[in-house]
Order: sequence, then C-alpha cells, then structure tokens
Amino acid sequence: MANVEHGGRPGEAFGARAPGTAGAGLGVARAILWLIAAVLAVRQMAVVLSTPRAERLTDLETWVGPDGVLHVNGSLYDSTRFTGTPFGGLVLKPLTRAAEQALGWGWTFGTLLLVVALGLVAARALPQPVSRRTALLAAPVAISLLMLSLPVRNTLYLGQTSIIPVLLVLLGCFAVRGERTSGLLIGVAAALQPTVLLFAALLWFTGRRRAAVSTGAAFAACTALAWAAMPHDSYTYWVHHLAGVGLGGAADGLSNQSLHGALLRLGLEGPPEVALFLTLGAAVAVLGLRRAVRLARDGQLLLAVAITGCVAVVVSPTTWQHQLLWVLPAVVGRVGRKAGDRYVWPVAVVLVMTLPAKMMLPNMAVLYPLRDNVVLLAALAAATAVPFLSRTSEFYRSPVPTRYAEPVPARWSRVPLLPFLRRVLTRPNLLLELLLIRVGYSAYQQVRLAATGGTNSGGRATAEAHGEQIHAIESFLRIDIEHWANHAVVRVRWLADFFDFYYTSFHFVVPLSVLGVLYARRPADYRWARSALGFATLFALVGFWLYPLAPPRLMPDLGFVDTVHGVQDFSQPDYGTLTALTNQYAAMPSLHFGWSLWCGLVIAVLAPRWWMKALGLLHPLFTVSAIVATANHWVLDAVGGAAVVGAGFALTHLLQGPRPRPLARTAAGVSSAEPVPAKDRTPS
Repeated sequence: MANVEHGGRPGEAFGARAPGTAGAGLGVARAILWLIAAVLAVRQMAVVLSTPRAERLTDLETWVGPDGVLHVNGSLYDSTRFTGTPFGGLVLKPLTRAAEQALGWGWTFGTLLLVVALGLVAARALPQPVSRRTALLAAPVAISLLMLSLPVRNTLYLGQTSIIPVLLVLLGCFAVRGERTSGLLIGVAAALQPTVLLFAALLWFTGRRRAAVSTGAAFAACTALAWAAMPHDSYTYWVHHLAGVGLGGAADGLSNQSLHGALLRLGLEGPPEVALFLTLGAAVAVLGLRRAVRLARDGQLLLAVAITGCVAVVVSPTTWQHQLLWVLPAVVGRVGRKAGDRYVWPVAVVLVMTLPAKMMLPNMAVLYPLRDNVVLLAALAAATAVPFLSRTSEFYRSPVPTRYAEPVPARWSRVPLLPFLRRVLTRPNLLLELLLIRVGYSAYQQVRLAATGGTNSGGRATAEAHGEQIHAIESFLRIDIEHWANHAVVRVRWLADFFDFYYTSFHFVVPLSVLGVLYARRPADYRWARSALGFATLFALVGFWLYPLAPPRLMPDLGFVDTVHGVQDFSQPDYGTLTALTNQYAAMPSLHFGWSLWCGLVIAVLAPRWWMKALGLLHPLFTVSAIVATANHWVLDAVGGAAVVGAGFALTHLLQGPRPRPLARTAAGVSSAEPVPAKDRTPS
C-alpha cells in the first residue's frame, strides 16, 4: 500500500534529493548528521560485540544458542524463557545450525541494517509538503534518533526481533504497491507480534478493506502453518498462555510498560485488575483507533501508524522495553498554534525514548508511579489526548512566529559552523538540539569512564596520589573543611538525609528544567545559556581526562564517611559494584557544583523578580554544601567547577558576542514581538 495519497513519494528512490540545490550550510549540516548516524551505528555494534559472551545477546542465546529452547524436543514454553509466537520460533529454528560467533556478528549487523531501513522509510513517509531542510536532514536525524532510542539499544543488547514487525508495517504502509502486498507484510508482522492485528482495523476503516482482509489472511496462514508444524507449542501459546500472557519476566516488572503492568505495580490484582484492564484497554483502543483513522484521512498516515502502535503498547498484556519503538514515530505530530508550542510534544517524546526515567525525574517516592510508567504515559497520551493539528489548519504549516531578540552581529563568520551560534531570531531546531544534547551526554559518559585508562583499578593509584596533592594544598591554604563538615553532618541524621537527597536528586533535573523553561519562554537566551553550559562541560571533560582524582570518600586513610553510597570495601580494586556505574575518579572539576552554578547564574541574570534570583542562587549554595558534607568532592573541586563555568561563559561571549537583548515590551508587560519576515524565517 504505497502512501501516494497520504504524503509518501513511492516513485522516487530513497536517496532522492529535494527540489533545488541545498545551500552550503545545509550541505555541511547534512554531512555532519550522516557522520553522526554512522558513528552511532558503529558504536552500537562495537558495544554489543565487545560485551562478554555471557552478557550479550542473552535472549538470542536463550533461543538459538547451543542450549537454547529451540534445540530441545519439548515445548518452547516449558520454561517460559521463549516469549515469541510459535511462528516466530518456526522462523528462528534454522538459525540453530549457525555458528555462535557468526550468528552474533550477523544478527547485530543485520539488526543495524533494519534500523537504517526503518529510518529511511520513516523519513520518506513524512506528510507532504515538507521543506527543503526537512527533506535533506530527515533521514540522518531519524536514523540517529533510532540508534539512540532505548528500544533499539535494548534490541541490540538482548538480540531481540522487535524491529522486524515495525519495519514490516512501515514497508506495508509506505514502500510497496498493491493492497494485497501491503496486507501480506502487515499480516506476517502480526504473526510475529499479535497486537499488530490492530492495524487491520486501521486499514479497514480507512477504506483499504482488501489490505485488511489480506492482513487477516496472512496472519491466519502463518499461524496455521506454525500450528501444523508445532501443534503442542501452538496450543500452549494461544490457549494455555492466552497469546503469550505469563511468558518472560514478571508482569509487574518495570520492563513491562503496558497498562496491565502499570495496574499490577499499583497494587491491583486478581479479577478486579483484569476487569479494569479490559475495560480501560477497550476504551483506549476505540479512542486511539478513531484518532488514527481521522489522521490517516487527513494525510498524516505516519502519525496514524504511530498512534495505532501506541494503542498496541497500551493494550497488550505485556509490552517489554524492546517493543516500545512505536512511540518514537509519534514525534512527527504537530501541536499548538504558536511556534513556541510546536516543540513541547517532540521534546517529551525524544526525552522519554532516549533517556532513562531515573535521569529525568527526582529520586522521590511520590514520583515513582510517574517514573515507573513514563513510556506508557507517553504512549497513552499519543493515543488518546495530545491535540494533534490537522493539515487543514492554518497553523499546521505556518505557526505564529515571533522575533524574540534583536539580531547580534556575527563573529568569526568565515569559520565554518561558528556563524550558527549567532542565529538568535527564533528557536533552534528541537530535534537537532536534542540530538546534540544526547550525543554530548553520551560523550560525557564515555570520557568519564575512560579517564583512568579504561579500568577503575588501573587508575586508582594515580587518583589517590592526586587526592593527597589536593588535600595537601587545602591544608596549606587552611580550607580543608571536608572532614569536619562530613562528621558534623553525620551526627545529625535529618541533615545527612537532606544532603544525600539533594546530592542524588537535582544534578540533572535542575539544568534540564532551566533549559526547558528557557527554550519555551526565552529562546534567544536559551542559545546563550546552552552554549555556555556545553563549553563548560567540554572543559570539565578535559579535566577528568588529564587529572583523575579520588574524592574524599574514596581516600582509604582519611576517615571520611560515605553517606550517599554506604561503606565501601577498600580491599577491592574497584570498591565493589559502585564503580561499574561510572568512573568514580572524575571529580576535578566538580560538575555537580559547576552545573548548579550555571543554573544559579542563569536564573540570577534572567529571572524577573528578586526572590526568583535569590532562589536560583540557593541551588549552588546547597549543592556545594552537599558535595562537601557527603564527602563526594573536595573544596578545590568546586573551585574547578566554577572555573570551567566561567570559561564557558567567556568562550560563548567570544564566539557569539554579547548576550542578545530581548525586544522592547509594552507598558502592559506584553512582548511587542512581531511576525518574522519571510526572508528571516527558519524552515521547519
């Protein structure tokens, strides 16, 4: 079912360029994005294949390894380790003859190729018309976001098959001609993942009844073939386990992001939980499919497919982490009349799909239900609540634009890419911003881990020697207050709990919140603040690399109490499992304090009220108290954090010029921003 009438371009090759010749800036940006996509693909493959054999591709090994369930003569489901359909087992059975190492390489490389194909199809399926910039950049951005998404990373790590049903559905909707062929592909996908049968309803109610019938026929044929080949397994799966219910991990585990899993985590069980799940699931299916049909008729078939997939996520009894990819294509939906509102939904989707929930929400018990079900809530919102714009709306293609600040003269305009730093008239492209932040954070993690030469034990002696140097310098300067502060706080339990909570909860939340508010309310200042934060973090990474440093809590002979992480076993080279999470010697400079100081300065400069400025400055004060009192940093680490933040603001000023001045406001306090002239608009 080629997407001729709903925005696709089936007659063109996947690599076809948009009409016209791209400008030099777009050409450079496109090349960089393709390079990023390639680097991410290579990195994902390297991460999987460099993992010890016992820890990588664990699901694949469970099925087709030397002792996998596909080798045994009994039922595939005797141990509940195999969660696929009998047809999936039939398809995978020939792989049991493959050599283990060749299978690992081939499976990983093949999965990456499927992800690339998925990104290309999704990029070409965007509702028409699209701007030249979108046509040129959509494919590398889509592939990069897929590579960074948690479902794809889980699929690669576990050796799962969850990419295949999504790709088959998108191929059936956008890349093949003929309703029968389209239905055949979607029917095979449903035979691998039964909730895909919901797409038959989408096809039927959008007038593609031949495709819907073909979907049902293909599903029935594949299931019947598997039943004939494996009758006992088919009975176990479809009858005893009710289409797979009860297979795999515990249904109330955090990995199950379905409505059924959420209700179990809330404490409901038994017949009341089943009745509530069926009732709510039916309501979500009806509302979601109605929205999907309406959007498909409106010409937004990719969004309609995404919403149908989100319905499948919600109503399935078990939706494991690697099966959540349906939420990501919903990023193409447009919401809001104003240009500033247009980015709220995409930012939510990309953050939910690329960052762990623990990174986005504070470590507070009251927020656990939200944190534990954040992907489910995103799928539920897409399926039933988010007010996506119709293509007939006047705001769909032309949201109300505004000029947010006076133009700033370009600096270093002859240096490639640097002129991009001074575009302050509108908000930057959100997807590119998120990609930049996500890749930057990934680099930050990798440099922290590699700062001691790749092993924590290998860098321990150097880090402790540097710790002794810092302690000696502080003693000479008479600022060695860490031991006194640490033991004073330990004696006051509520104070120790407060500082532990503050240290673990606000390091990421506050900077992300400040960036989000600036992006929504102060776009020109967002560019200034974001650049300063990025440069400060880069300077800090250099410090981590050049000067690995043991924090006070990891200095064996100084008597500090680790109030956050508990007692460490100093007889172990890596201090137990703690250092498996991150490099514990990336302490100089302190980004805990550096990022908090950046937040405080930005709020103090931009906040309109004195009490807001005061609250902003309290954050770095509490943070420096927490990092010292909990023995996680030296005082000089905080000085280093302040230095890199100062250097970040200085370099931003050097490259961008002065902070842009907001446009004048009227006496009533309302911005006098006027529509951006057509020549100054940035294509969206």
